Amino acid sequence: MVRPTWFYVLTDIQYNVKTSDWHQEDSFIRNYTMLVMTSGDGRIVINGTGICLKRGSCMIVTPDMTTCMIAGEEGLGFYRLIFEVSLLNTSEFPEDLPLRLTHHIPCSGEVVCQPFSECIDYLEAIYQNRNSQDEMELFRNHVRFQELLRFIFEQNLFIHKEMSIRQAVSNSIEHIKQNYRSTWTVDQMAEVAQVSRWHYTRMFKEITGQIPLEYLNRIRIDRAKHLLKTTDDRLMDIAQHVGFSNEYYFSRRFKQTFGISPGQYRRHLRDGSRVFAPFLEDFLVALGVTPVMQCYHVGWGKQEYLGLQNVPIFDIARNPIDTLLDHKPDHILLDGGMDRWMPFDQITELVPTYNLTHPGEDWRATLRTVADLLGRTSLVQDIIEQYEYKANEARSLLHRSVRKQTVACLRISALGVSLYAGSERGYTGPVLYSDLGLTPHPLVRKLTNYHRRVELTQEWLERLDADHLFIMFDKRHSMLEGEERRLLNTPSWQALPAVRNRCVYEVDFMTWMNYGILSHGLKIDDVLKVLV
Repeated sequence: MVRPTWFYVLTDIQYNVKTSDWHQEDSFIRNYTMLVMTSGDGRIVINGTGICLKRGSCMIVTPDMTTCMIAGEEGLGFYRLIFEVSLLNTSEFPEDLPLRLTHHIPCSGEVVCQPFSECIDYLEAIYQNRNSQDEMELFRNHVRFQELLRFIFEQNLFIHKEMSIRQAVSNSIEHIKQNYRSTWTVDQMAEVAQVSRWHYTRMFKEITGQIPLEYLNRIRIDRAKHLLKTTDDRLMDIAQHVGFSNEYYFSRRFKQTFGISPGQYRRHLRDGSRVFAPFLEDFLVALGVTPVMQCYHVGWGKQEYLGLQNVPIFDIARNPIDTLLDHKPDHILLDGGMDRWMPFDQITELVPTYNLTHPGEDWRATLRTVADLLGRTSLVQDIIEQYEYKANEARSLLHRSVRKQTVACLRISALGVSLYAGSERGYTGPVLYSDLGLTPHPLVRKLTNYHRRVELTQEWLERLDADHLFIMFDKRHSMLEGEERRLLNTPSWQALPAVRNRCVYEVDFMTWMNYGILSHGLKIDDVLKVLV
């Protein structure tokens, strides 16, 4: 016996172009209707829910719905398709079967129809042949309508299925958070969600950014950190309490995550730790920690703004590692930029080392990680809130004084000029263009793309007609004193609008070439000093 099938028959297709004053009052739909917007804008209300209309919007309205349509300022162009729904092959089934089969149309309301060009192809062909006298062409039109429906149904059924899977996986994650001590496998997690292992792992990573067991272990380690801080329990007891099968595996996972063992972590919290964090000293000082040594480079100097006059320097380009070891650091913090001077694999064999793997632009994550390692997490929220308050106040002042004047940031050396990126990348963009809301010069967007900075050719430099320029000098490549400043005397530099208008501002290199929270605050001070 073949299961009865719902069949869709197109009875009319119209193409409507309405002016901006057009509207259709509330009406009760008697037929199944598909509305596909091709131009203009407007709004439709379906059963009391408003939906904005624009090119590419698609609605399927069923007989139990009420609608109201209004054209926007640009008018509204749309196809209206009216169709009937019939149940075929029902002779062998009970008479009330159609009443019990309620899902006679797979999706309704606002639906997805992408790519829209494919949807338009179907509609144009159906509309052009709507009045054909050729029986074969009418049959083809019927087939086109079925293909259009299939095109829409398949997309939206997939979306609904994805949403259902996502919710099931999200529910399982909450369950795991509450039951992290239990023994878990990925198969067991997937079974809780009633989703296949493959779909579960894929959706889990999409939601959390991690694969399931990594996420579970991080929950356990975070709980273990709390116990290391607040109790004198043995490591073996802590490991078993948070769900690890043995102390060895717990210690190995902990060290993989933080670069130090659980025992070292506990000692650092209680005894204070001697930390070396090259070019991350800003975060230590913000948290009230003095580094055992501070980083120095002959071409850049040190971070004078931190006030670490009594802290010995370590020249990363010249000093051997033994110079650092003589000061007996308990552990070292590195970010990705330090690998050219201090290879992580080499250092970690000598001193417990934590490698920050997230982008430097995410200074909040850096601050939280450093605070976590040093037992200073209680300070983090206040530090972040103080910065955000300062940035918001500055943004308001700048909005009134600078408005839409454009800004660019340049790093100048003996080798040439670098232009720093926009609001998402680099040492300066996130502060200038995101936090302070300044307007980047068009070349910033045009040239930097996914790079933190780009070298400017002579042609591009001459086209940099920004209203304001912030500049800093990199002495690393200078063979002669002041060689990096030669550009300032060239005709192309003197011709720039910002130079002619005296709107060029030299700032401290180490303060601006830094992702630290304190350096960001000083960048804001520098900007306010010259622009407000």
